[in-house]
Amino acid sequence: MKNGLVLEGGAMRGLFTAGVIDVFMENGIEFDRIVGVSAGACFGCNYKSGQPGRVIRYNTRFAKDKRYCSVRSLIRTGDMFGADFCYHEIPEKLDLFDSEHFANSPVEFFVVCTDIETGKAVYRRCDKGVGDDLEWIRASASMPLASRIVQIGDRKLLDGGIADSIPLRFMEKTGIERNVVILTQPRDYRKKPAKSTKLIRRVMRKYPEFVNAAANRYKMYNAELKYVREAEENGRAFVIAPAEKLPVGHVEHDPDVMREVYRIGRNTALAVLEDVMAFLGIPAE
Repeated sequence: MKNGLVLEGGAMRGLFTAGVIDVFMENGIEFDRIVGVSAGACFGCNYKSGQPGRVIRYNTRFAKDKRYCSVRSLIRTGDMFGADFCYHEIPEKLDLFDSEHFANSPVEFFVVCTDIETGKAVYRRCDKGVGDDLEWIRASASMPLASRIVQIGDRKLLDGGIADSIPLRFMEKTGIERNVVILTQPRDYRKKPAKSTKLIRRVMRKYPEFVNAAANRYKMYNAELKYVREAEENGRAFVIAPAEKLPVGHVEHDPDVMREVYRIGRNTALAVLEDVMAFLGIPAE
């Protein structure tokens, strides 16, 4: 039976996920396939590259660097999170991403993007950790209004969470029978219609299918939460979520806040570690 890991997005809430997966890596928990959405893709790729600790390290190091995330970056480049700095300078020069380990790892790593012309989810397997793989990861995390459209080949892409926020169904349809799902909102959270819908409708008016997907995202998200809950009740999924709303927004410049969210993720994972291993069929030592 194959094991999978599903990583929801949530911008800086993804530091909770980073804490969870670092505990998994430190304890030798392996998965056959990982799928990440948005921050889940950006941070989850470090699982396949075998680099626990890297996410919290570079986020706290560059938290106040305007090249990393700032309104100035948005004005100058069109991206709140600077594309060149985040996806090239950091992983290639400042905090090296182990693309060789990524390429040699047997773990299948998928990211989810939204095709803005169809409004549908696109699932991309990333095997190399360089070149187009980094662009697909960037596209998965490119939030509308805060990012430029990412064009790869003939596809125009944005945030995967618009079309498929919690891709458990994708994993099951492609043969992964046991899945650990990491959420970045508490279990009782339910999404409401976004306040940004009118602005997205105006800015993205050339792409009506994307606008429709964005307007109805809350319905899709809540339906996926229901599906995840049913999978958990049926024993097909093990769900990890913060007990309370995380003390962080989409953007964060305080390293201490980042460390606290990461710590919450670690502690949450440690509390259920034995249960996760039992669910995955990993023998206790």
